Amino acid sequence: MKGGHLKNQIFRTVSAAASASVLMLVVAMLVTLFVQSLPAIRRFGFFTFLTTADWNYSKEVYGALRPLFGTFLSTTLALVVAAPVALGTAVFLTELCPGRLRGVVGTALELLAAVPSIIYGMWGLLVLAPFLEAYFQPLAAGSLGRLPLVGDFFQARLAGGVNLFTASMILAVMIIPFISSIAREAMSQVPPMLRESSYGLGATRWETVRWVVMPHAKMALAGGVILAAGRALGETMAVAYVVGNRHAALDSIFSPYTTITSVMANEFNEAGGLQLSALFFLALLLFAANFITLGAAKRLLGGGK
Repeated sequence: MKGGHLKNQIFRTVSAAASASVLMLVVAMLVTLFVQSLPAIRRFGFFTFLTTADWNYSKEVYGALRPLFGTFLSTTLALVVAAPVALGTAVFLTELCPGRLRGVVGTALELLAAVPSIIYGMWGLLVLAPFLEAYFQPLAAGSLGRLPLVGDFFQARLAGGVNLFTASMILAVMIIPFISSIAREAMSQVPPMLRESSYGLGATRWETVRWVVMPHAKMALAGGVILAAGRALGETMAVAYVVGNRHAALDSIFSPYTTITSVMANEFNEAGGLQLSALFFLALLLFAANFITLGAAKRLLGGGK
């Protein structure tokens, strides 16, 4: 008994130390980001930094408005494209797909999740960007570009497929597996009795999915979308390859622009002084955004109870 009690104590101590080390790492990262950001915080102020659009090296004026806007706009566009595709894929795999094909499609989704982000960036630069420039951008300009008020936003101002829209499409491809896997898990947890009762009442397969499966799994589905948003917010290399990293007003969705991660990836190695502090300030903002996003996802997925 004494030996067993000692082993339990050792096990508890080791487990507690492992958990504490993870928490300490997170706190250490946060403290490092804050300390390194202090020169920029003192120089610009928190709210001034958030609302300043300039990023001027010669005048040493740095602001987060454009990187923040680019980050959230690219993430939003990615979710708009990825969420319907991922949810449709999850519905097909759980409700319609034959057994053998389910394994093939499921494996393909897992492979998408396993591809390194730099490979996505290279593929986006060499394949997706030229394709969108040649086919999608003229189509959008000829249709959406004719709309009143917002039409100019869909006109390509500069030649080339390296722009904010291409970055958003790369992010969409990258987050589809995350949304789809969580959606599949949530739909598979719907009790079979609910489906059988729906069919017994004469509902079609579509009506069963629409009025039984989706409402039962809606919180987990929302959590999966938000979790994927957190992944998109922090993606670096794939976005840096195709977004253009242009510090200028966004006049079109097909113009080069900037995001927080692309700014840090392109400028960190050569930065110093106030510029380096401003980059740490951007990293701190991204850390906070991801913390809030992942917290919301955990809450919706049931982990916050």
